[in-house]
Amino acid sequence: MSASDVAAEASRLVGFGLRPKLVPSRDEEYRRLVRRFRADDEFAAVTAAVARGLDLVILEVTERTGVVVASTEESVFAIRMSDYARRTGGEGKAHERVLHALAHLGAATLAFPRPADLADESYLGRITVEGVEAFVRQAATVLAENATVEGEDSDPSSDRPGLETVWRVYARRARTGATGDGRKLASSTTGIVSKALAFLADQGLLVRTGDARGGTYRTTPRYRAQVREAGAIMFEELLALGITAITDGTGTLAAVEWAPDDIAKL
Repeated sequence: MSASDVAAEASRLVGFGLRPKLVPSRDEEYRRLVRRFRADDEFAAVTAAVARGLDLVILEVTERTGVVVASTEESVFAIRMSDYARRTGGEGKAHERVLHALAHLGAATLAFPRPADLADESYLGRITVEGVEAFVRQAATVLAENATVEGEDSDPSSDRPGLETVWRVYARRARTGATGDGRKLASSTTGIVSKALAFLADQGLLVRTGDARGGTYRTTPRYRAQVREAGAIMFEELLALGITAITDGTGTLAAVEWAPDDIAKL
């Protein structure tokens, strides 16, 4: 096979990775290229080079996940929070970006509450719209109580962890609401979380499994790889804020079993 043929196949494999709902088990060509990537170091190197040329980073390549890629900030494939907020029906304003970011943080945390979950390739987390909304609102409440104890009557200073500077935005937003024709209010926090999980499902990171509790979802191996990549920053932030309990939306509490030593291993 000529060098150009190798480059063409490597490009095709990267292209498969940009089709988030496609997995090798459903496409013979995709499966063949994944197997070649894992067995042929030279082909893997060319594939990585093709990805770099597109400002993409290959996070994982397995027959279970396929090619999992992440975009750099410069990539044409990057989805910025302002663009995402507009795509989900908002105007992309700063306060909306904060709410959407917290919804995604809450989803990832509830999906993988233990270090072992991210390490286990067969692990499938299960989350709901109500559970994610309850977790983020609980986090906002914890931060509000901390500020009250410290006697603060204004927004936290910039030297605090990032989330603590934006908790008021979420706490002040209505949890639920309805439009004049009875539809769920999209700008409520429940509506925002619902959009966040639907977006993740559209990207092949979650699979909707039912309508209970606002919508129930299970994780995919692709989502595990993406969260693992961002995990060091995400869980370190939560630990710094002292948020060590989660709720599934029914009042049942469980510990988030993450510690600094776990983060260092990511």
